[in-house]
Formats: sequence, C-alpha cells, structure tokens
Amino acid sequence: MSVDTITTQHRPSCAPSRAARELGLRRGEFDLAVHLGHIQTVPDAGGGPPRVARSEIDRLTSREGFPEYLRHRVKAVGTTEAAALMEVSPGRFTRLARLGLVVPVTFYLNRYRAVVWQYLAEELRQFAADQKNTRLLTARMPEGLRDQLDAGLDLRARNWRGRHLGFLLRQAGDPWEQAGAVAAFLDPIKIAELVPDPYERSHLHRFRPGPPAHGVPGSPAARLAERIMTADDSDEIGWLRADLARVLQEARQHRPAPRPAAKPATGAAHPRSPVPDETQPPRRLMGWLRRGRTRSTAP
Repeated sequence: MSVDTITTQHRPSCAPSRAARELGLRRGEFDLAVHLGHIQTVPDAGGGPPRVARSEIDRLTSREGFPEYLRHRVKAVGTTEAAALMEVSPGRFTRLARLGLVVPVTFYLNRYRAVVWQYLAEELRQFAADQKNTRLLTARMPEGLRDQLDAGLDLRARNWRGRHLGFLLRQAGDPWEQAGAVAAFLDPIKIAELVPDPYERSHLHRFRPGPPAHGVPGSPAARLAERIMTADDSDEIGWLRADLARVLQEARQHRPAPRPAAKPATGAAHPRSPVPDETQPPRRLMGWLRRGRTRSTAP
C-alpha cells in the first residue's frame, strides 16, 4: 500500500481540488455539484474553503454508475446545445429562457465579455418530455407571452439570482451568514438605507459573498459579473429588502454585531472641589478664632 493511500485513508476530509479528482469531475463540474446539493461539504477547521468528508466521497464512488451518473446530473449546456437537445431553434429556446420557463444554472463571460448562460441538460430533457409544454415547443408563442417579449422581458439574470441565493442560503450557517447571503444581491447603497448602523453594516459585509469569480477584481469582466449579481427590478429589490430586514432581526437576537470597546479618558479628571458646608464657619474665621483663643489664655 502506498504512502498516499495510507494518508488518504486516515484523512477525515479532502480539499475541493482533491475531491474533484477522486470523483472524476472537472473543477467547474464539482462546484456545480456542490451548488446543486449533489455533494455535501463540511466546514474547514482552519477557516478555508469547505471540504468534502471522506465518507461522502465513499458514498458517491460506491454508487452504481459512478462516475457517469454524477457527470450526467451536472452537465450544463449553452443555448445552441440546449436548443438541439429540446429539438427547437436557438431563437425559440432563447425566448423560453427570457420568459423564465427554463432557468440558467450558471454563466460565464466569453472573450468578448458577452454573457453566456448555461442550463442543466437534465432539466431541459424533463421540460421537453412534459406534454404540458408541447405547444410552447412546437406552436406559435401565445399572444400574452409575445407581448412580454416585445416589451423587453428577460428573466434570465433574475432567475439565476434566485437560484444562486438558494445555494448560498443552503451553505449559510448562522443567521448572520443568512443575512449576508441575502445582502449579496443588493446594492451597497440600499443596504446602507436598511442598515444605518455602521458597525452592524460592517459586520454584515463580512458575510456578504461576492459574485462568482470572473476576471481580476475591478476589471470590466468582474464589474459585469457584479451587475448580474445585483438585483435591478423594483419588486425583486423590495422582496430582498423585506427578507433582509427579517433575517437581520433574527441575527441581532442570535448575536449582536461587535462594537469597539469604550476608550478610557485621555487625561486625569480634575478633582471636584468639595461643596462647602454652610453650617460651619469659613477656614479663615476658624483660624482667627483659634489665634484669639490662644492669646486670651496666655499668662
């Protein structure tokens, strides 16, 4: 038995990169499997990225059909392949996606910084197999739906945000992490309106995840990913604000946000003059009386 095998057997958990290799997945497929709840993770004791328990890897590798069944569940496709899979034109598929009838599971930015939405192949097959959707796939689009498309309706980003929020909430531990997950989809200005206390707002931002990594922070690609992450529809923003207010209330009850300790006074306080006792004679009068008493008793 090799040293690597012995070490693996005695290690209670694996880093994501190691777990992906053992499960026969590319890193993007592994991340998506975690996102969808197909792979369970455990917190890292050192505060690093979540890890995968050895028992979870054993559970997945012992299943019948491994590793093909896991790859099948996380296969994501773009518009062209999705349209071919559903046997519709790319244009019709895009209209279905804009209407929110099929929901993106992830996205990436191509070299032209255009957003490329991706969809779960498994979900697309289920949609196409459902007889209730036959007219949407073969017949003319209903007039009401056409009117929405003509008005510019595009729910792809919003539906992705809803799906991603579900993932972040599943990963969240305590109420502050849940609040951070909801806040991740709101503009910082709107968060400041809802959370005016600077110490509480700073604590909340510690748990506020950023968008999926796309380019160097501050780059045009990263800014585009941030725009996709941020809610831009009034009713979506209203729903997120209401949910954040509710979860924040739970977080405050769970553990108040930390505040700096009160600083001691910088200078020594001047001792306060004692309040004079008006029932006693002044000190000068007392001294005069004692001197007078001494003279009167001298021989």
